Amino acid sequence: MKKDLRSHWSIRLLTIYRKMVSGNGMLYPILGFASCVAFIYMSFGDLKLSSFPKERGLSFVERNGTQFFLDGKPLYVNGWNSYWLMGHSVEENTRPKVSAMLQAGAKMGLTVCRTWAFNDGGYNALQISPGQFDERVFKALDYVIAEARKHGIRLLLSLVNNLQPYGGKTQYVNWAWQEGIGLSSSNDSFFYDPSIRKYFKNYVLTVLTRKNTITGIEYRNDPTIFAWELINEPRCMTDPSGDTLQDWLEEMSAFIKSIDKNHLLTIGLEGFYGPKSPKKRSVNPEEWASVLGSDFMRNSNITHVDFASVHIYADQWFHHLGFEEKRVYVSKWMRSHIEDCDQELKKPVMFTEYGLSDQNKDYKPSQREQLYRTILDIIYKSAKKKGSGAGALVWQFFVKGMAEYSDDFGMVPWESPQIYKLTVEHSCRLARIQGLIQENENLKQLCSKRK
Repeated sequence: MKKDLRSHWSIRLLTIYRKMVSGNGMLYPILGFASCVAFIYMSFGDLKLSSFPKERGLSFVERNGTQFFLDGKPLYVNGWNSYWLMGHSVEENTRPKVSAMLQAGAKMGLTVCRTWAFNDGGYNALQISPGQFDERVFKALDYVIAEARKHGIRLLLSLVNNLQPYGGKTQYVNWAWQEGIGLSSSNDSFFYDPSIRKYFKNYVLTVLTRKNTITGIEYRNDPTIFAWELINEPRCMTDPSGDTLQDWLEEMSAFIKSIDKNHLLTIGLEGFYGPKSPKKRSVNPEEWASVLGSDFMRNSNITHVDFASVHIYADQWFHHLGFEEKRVYVSKWMRSHIEDCDQELKKPVMFTEYGLSDQNKDYKPSQREQLYRTILDIIYKSAKKKGSGAGALVWQFFVKGMAEYSDDFGMVPWESPQIYKLTVEHSCRLARIQGLIQENENLKQLCSKRK
């Protein structure tokens, strides 16, 4: 159960006041009176807890060249995806699953969780219609952030979906079309329609300046948030040149940075190389990947984008290759992007989704452990060399009783012993590189048997 912050500080101040009165009589009448007033105000008033981050000593994650830094030390991330956290925080009876997932992540030594900070239209929508928000759902997102902070997890929050689930760009286009102001019914008009751009900017402004009803901190001022992600897996297939998407990314990244200069920003790319890239044939899975309207190098080179993002789904991109061939390709795919960021982009790269479907015809449970080990080993080797391979986030983790929310990549980590063991091992070896084990009691206990 979360603590009531006002109640917590009220009790603390009252204790101080009692000590002052009992120990010193009326020696400090002014201070005693001030403490009493503060007690009453914090119990019943609408107090702004602006000192909350300082009280907890939480710092923002920063970027210096190709590395993340936290409190002056390089930071390498072992994390996961749980897109469902906000949706499961709306109702009281499902909130325990959110807390349980965050607690389990922390116990595995994980540090970052990627999750949706959007649900546009539909059931339990955060944004009901353009500029109209459901306060219940906003309070659910407040809860996710507060719980993450409580368990020492930072959040990578995605702001909109390129795909239709949870509304996405399709919902924005439908809203404009229904109001009679849309330029086109094409989903890609999300990127070029001025009215829809205004819709999205208003959404971004509302989310970034939201004051958390639990912590009292505006989202843009909360270090619990690791970074913002502009859009999940952007594609603009009606303009394979990439100009339309590039223009949107430049405008929206600048807009976010004009509001929030504290947090890092990434795009949410899949990582495909564009039509003018020399790697479109040598590294892209197939020709189709170069004409989706996105371009890893061009998009990631935008000034306001702090780190690159890449996804890894070789089993979805190739249907004619065997498992071992796909695993070899994944290694090539990752090394290519790390090389790009080491040598050209000079930014960190996060592999913000990776997974292996259990619906593949040749699937064996051992294949996940083999593929995931390949991925995490590459991150570890880059980290040891102080390279740009800054971390990876598995898609995706759940807790028990959530089968209807899972997909063919999802798992309950403690029900997959090999994956659980691999995850913990990777957390520990990254922690050793960063010199964190002696500073963190959980890591000390977690990693003591895995030297």
